[in-house]
Amino acid sequence: MNLRDIPLTTIDGASTSLADYADQVVLVVNVASKCGFTPQYEQLEELQKRYGPRGFSVLGFPCNQFLGQEPGSEGEIQEFCSVTYGTTFPLMEKVKVNGRHQHPLFAELHDARDANGKDGRVKWNFEKFLIRRDGTVSRFRSRTRPDDPEIIGAIETALPA
Repeated sequence: MNLRDIPLTTIDGASTSLADYADQVVLVVNVASKCGFTPQYEQLEELQKRYGPRGFSVLGFPCNQFLGQEPGSEGEIQEFCSVTYGTTFPLMEKVKVNGRHQHPLFAELHDARDANGKDGRVKWNFEKFLIRRDGTVSRFRSRTRPDDPEIIGAIETALPA
């Protein structure tokens, strides 16, 4: 399946897909409000502000699969992100990234390999997938901060000068 054809739903219930972002480089991140990595929201928003005008967008996918660290409703999640971190990037509905009811986007992203050549299940909150305009994907694990030179370099290379 083409990543761009997979139906998505925004956090406020609107239908969308990655086709709506076809002219952009997208960083898909499974997010959670009560995780040790939650402060990464700040760096994700910095990326959005810095690179958004050049054709980049972060897409946040709340997920409650890892120790129940995203227990809130969509409204509570949206308010938390906005009030606590001033996020302006799009948030999607809460999804499952692994298992029987896994969202189809994450089923496809499981094939993406990280810097160590490993693919498979999402291991924790704030795993990141950089999707370039040509559809190629780079995977960054949770411990790799959004402002890590590896991610910045990949974004810079994927965007026009």
